[in-house]
Amino acid sequence: MAEAPNFQTEMRLLLRERALNAAREVVCTEGWGAVNMSRIAKDVGISRPVLYKEIGTRQALADALIERELGTFLSGIVDTLAEHPADPITGMTRAAEYTLHTGADNTLLKAVLSGRHSGDMTLLPALVTEPEPVLGRAIAALTVAMRDRYELATMSDGNLESLVEILVRLTLSHLFQPVGPIDRAVAQVELVITQVFTGLRGQVSAQRG
Repeated sequence: MAEAPNFQTEMRLLLRERALNAAREVVCTEGWGAVNMSRIAKDVGISRPVLYKEIGTRQALADALIERELGTFLSGIVDTLAEHPADPITGMTRAAEYTLHTGADNTLLKAVLSGRHSGDMTLLPALVTEPEPVLGRAIAALTVAMRDRYELATMSDGNLESLVEILVRLTLSHLFQPVGPIDRAVAQVELVITQVFTGLRGQVSAQRG
């Protein structure tokens, strides 16, 4: 009897993943406008009431889809930072490079961004303009990752968060509105991050002096 809750939890998580996978497939092939709860329920092999119970509304399905995709991106970014444990500027630059290359190949992101031309804009605001889930979660997660990975004892939490926010906003602008090759975008990110990071460290040194 003690194992029943764990089994039920696993089954609910499996159902949720299957629903998100089904929704992602529809978005990537037909756009978000083709997604409806009845269709996703049918694709997963459950009733619509069960899908509503586990996922919620259609908007909740969109939010969950974006959140899961963001989680994958953030895991890769944190792993990239870990590859440069003694050099935060290189780590942040390579993290931006990873994001831009991965984003360029991401079928869901391509489908969402293409909605700007087809009028299918439902998912785009959550990615580009709303502070949650993308921007806020990314800043919070990467601020923690930077603090954990690097020797930044002299940098205040506020300055570190500002540095990360600059990185995230600049990288997202290149991701969502590319105007040239990725290498050029990465070079811009590296230039800005180097200047800001060096400047913040200089301020701390001046204050200590």
